[in-house]
Amino acid sequence: MEIRKIEKREEGKFITRYNLTYQLQDGSAKVYEMISRDSQIRDFEDLHDRKPDAVVLIMHSPDGKRILLNREFRLAPGEWVYNFPAGLIDPGENPEQAAERELREETGLKLVEITDHIGESYSAVGFSNEKNVCVVGVAEGEIQASDSDAEEIEAGWYTREEVRKLLQNARFAARTQAYCYLWSKE
Repeated sequence: MEIRKIEKREEGKFITRYNLTYQLQDGSAKVYEMISRDSQIRDFEDLHDRKPDAVVLIMHSPDGKRILLNREFRLAPGEWVYNFPAGLIDPGENPEQAAERELREETGLKLVEITDHIGESYSAVGFSNEKNVCVVGVAEGEIQASDSDAEEIEAGWYTREEVRKLLQNARFAARTQAYCYLWSKE
């Protein structure tokens, strides 16, 4: 498969839509629609050789018996979804700084320790080149309401048993669901 042309179609405040024209092995051409956080994609290198756009926080309580989840109203599906705290990495920030800031903004909690990093991954590989990095760690403090007036977030600590019950019926972001499934089985 070979990308022949990248065409910017529409630029919004947070995402830009592109058409990628590519050639299949049989010589036929196809057009693929995608979105990106990058509004300046011109060629194949710009498309894939990028720094992470966002950070995802996998936070555990100091005793390791609870995991932090946000229940957030997400506009794209039009419903409440369980997800890890997450957010964009601001210019000049590294993932650790973004993690500390996002945790405080969304939950009021303090990042006590980073115990691990999970390498770069794609948020929605079927239609976007947005990349994120996961920061695993320990958080503590008293949960407070999100300080954002643009997001509806209800943060909470959950035990393994509570997570197993949520997994039966609640809606989750895919990465959060997968991690929580494995964590709840320990």
